[in-house]
Amino acid sequence: MRKRDHNVLTNAASLLICGLLAGVVVAAAAFPAVAMSGLAAKAGAETFGALPTELTVARAPQITYLLAKDGKTPLATMYDENRRDVKLADISPYMAKAIVAAEDHDFYKHNGVDINGVARAFVNNQSGTNSQQGASTLTMQYVRLAIAYSATHPADVVAATEDTSARKLREMRYALQIDKELSKDEILERYLNIASFGNGAYGVYAASQVYFGKSPKNLTIPEAAMLAGMVKAPSTNDPTTKSGYPLALQRRDYVIQNMVDIGAITKQEAEAAKATKLVVKGKRAPNGCVATNVKEWGFFCDYFYRWWLQQETFGSTSYDRERRLKSGGYTIVTTLDPQAQRGADKAVRKSKKVTEKEAAMVAVVEPGTGRVRALSVNRNYKLDDPKHPANKPHSDPKQRDKGKRGNYPNTVNPLLTGGDGITGYQAGSTFKIFTIVAALEKGIPLSYTFNSPQQFKSEYIIDSSSPAACPGTHFYCPTNSGLKAGGVQNMWSAFSASTNTFFVPLQQKVGAENVVDAAKRMGIQFRASNDADFASTKDKAHQWGAFTLGVSQTTPLELANAYATLAADGKYCEPIPVQEIRDPDGKKLDIANPRCEKRISTEVARAAVDVARCPVGDNSPTTKCGSSRTAANVRGIVGAPVAGKSGTTDSEKTAALVAMTKQYSVAGIMADPDWPQTNEKMQHNQPHGINPPVFETLRDAMKGKKDINFEPPGQKISVGDQRSIPDVKCASVDTAKSRINGAGFEAVVSDQRIASSCPAGSVAGTNPDGRTIKGGVVTIQISSGGGGGGRPGNNPDTPPGNQPNRPGNRPGG
Repeated sequence: MRKRDHNVLTNAASLLICGLLAGVVVAAAAFPAVAMSGLAAKAGAETFGALPTELTVARAPQITYLLAKDGKTPLATMYDENRRDVKLADISPYMAKAIVAAEDHDFYKHNGVDINGVARAFVNNQSGTNSQQGASTLTMQYVRLAIAYSATHPADVVAATEDTSARKLREMRYALQIDKELSKDEILERYLNIASFGNGAYGVYAASQVYFGKSPKNLTIPEAAMLAGMVKAPSTNDPTTKSGYPLALQRRDYVIQNMVDIGAITKQEAEAAKATKLVVKGKRAPNGCVATNVKEWGFFCDYFYRWWLQQETFGSTSYDRERRLKSGGYTIVTTLDPQAQRGADKAVRKSKKVTEKEAAMVAVVEPGTGRVRALSVNRNYKLDDPKHPANKPHSDPKQRDKGKRGNYPNTVNPLLTGGDGITGYQAGSTFKIFTIVAALEKGIPLSYTFNSPQQFKSEYIIDSSSPAACPGTHFYCPTNSGLKAGGVQNMWSAFSASTNTFFVPLQQKVGAENVVDAAKRMGIQFRASNDADFASTKDKAHQWGAFTLGVSQTTPLELANAYATLAADGKYCEPIPVQEIRDPDGKKLDIANPRCEKRISTEVARAAVDVARCPVGDNSPTTKCGSSRTAANVRGIVGAPVAGKSGTTDSEKTAALVAMTKQYSVAGIMADPDWPQTNEKMQHNQPHGINPPVFETLRDAMKGKKDINFEPPGQKISVGDQRSIPDVKCASVDTAKSRINGAGFEAVVSDQRIASSCPAGSVAGTNPDGRTIKGGVVTIQISSGGGGGGRPGNNPDTPPGNQPNRPGNRPGG
């Protein structure tokens, strides 16, 4: 603080006079008969001199601003008190003059305490008149407010504002000291930033915004006079109320006249100011996530708010962290990308209206940083009014029969991010990517083949009464979507067609516990209690046969971020809603930095992405996708290199799609959050399905962005150790099996016959033929005779995607 020069004799006189007056004031309060005695004056002087002089001033609560990633687009404001400190240079000179005219004419003349004013007040107040005078200078008023804001206990706040002589004396003592340490302009700046102006506006910056919608540097004479006139009684002089408007106008004109009296403005300026009609907005600043700048952005705001409450940097308890957010005066640049967010908002509401029970949920994450670029769902982020409810009847019949309403169209539940009882939704075959990652990490290449029958009898033990068990056994026996055999497939073709009976044996081969571990490393949290139990130990996870088919619950945000890990060459980044946080002094905090670590090797990540290009209609030079793709139109709509996967669960109770480029990973899930066992069928590529919101969001997010291709995987991880398949054409089946097995392959015999030039019953050829991975499956095809020519091709019996499935099994999707 800058000290100002003072005359030593003047300071000494001020202290002496204040001390004497203090004695009189205290005595008058307690013993009126002796108020003017020398004994009282001497005691008061001693007491006054013993009062502390160092005033500890805490920063008054400041409003926090949330902005979109461009640092300009407003997202939300959060505050306990709507206040933003500004420099005096950024405040209209009229405002400074008006507050002096309204509260303290001699502000620039006295030393913090107006001795003449104190004496006048004492004489007046002892005269018995009804009009009481306070004699508080602007400096003393500032002291009172500063003590209240610095209080750490409610009793201290009361003591700072109660109408007692002790409080007055303390203010006078502090005021004298502050006047020595600060310049008049510094005191005035602090006062204008701490004073209350009513309607939730604290400080001149907030007041200017609330009442006039402008910056304080642009306040006119009548506007400044009105604000200055409010500090004495903000509620009484509230110009936004019918009773307060004429009082505010009267008080404004009084201040304008005082500005003339102290020489701050001319009479002509005063007359013009008084003739100006008093027009105010009286619009309180929006507060919290229920009042975001764009109403659809409430769910992103809520995600940020929940994230903040988990950061120990901002306090040891969630209460401390909330107070820090709402009073710390931060400027927070969030990760919200308006372009991606608006695209998502439009897409989800086109797919499903806000009044529909099905929730179309979309999350967008930036690979390599974890920055969450958009969160959108066809819901209103707001609490339903219990007195005038707008929410529809509950979709769960049991809850509906009890008269309960659902959480649509209004809710504040974290549907997209989880928490507060939201554990997520089954995402179906999107989870097959974790099996691919685990297999690649075990050294199994993409070209590894399995013969995928219509039904696979696994080694996983389940309840024998389950419809997913093989009849009469306790073994898990999944089937394919459409109840069709998949034939011999590799990872590319099986992922493209979403062949269940390829992925369950692949998971069995690498160990389900390793698949679960891959999911954990990529960010799946297992919030549901039964999922958490399965994932808690390796032994339990080892028996989780259906995990690869997406029976575990997840959220759109988790799913998008898991796939983003692969797009970022295996670098996992914790999802984060902020990219820059600055405190009121402009200091940048490190907590907004991305939190990333390498969790998947680059080669494994690139190979997994190469596989994931198949379902969404994309190809690399290395892919061998086959003819069946579950979401083949995505590549053409997005118009950029893309990877991803669709997923469906039992009876189509949920539907999911992930689609990603190098810049964005978008995951969508459609479900009924109120009733997971819904009897509604969630759709995929239909106009009201989940696919359009996902690929339209990605398309809109990518507008104006450069296309970046995915790096192809290396030869070894793609095709592995390739060996020549023996030529067994026209040999007997037993001979063919012996030769193929002897060459290090797994021979299986097809149950279908094909026309060939070989004798009926002999071997027509193999699938594949030529070369394949060591240890891979080679299908022996049987000749039906008939003289057909040519080498047998790949088995055309691949299942179409998105077909109804038999109860107890997870479809491909």
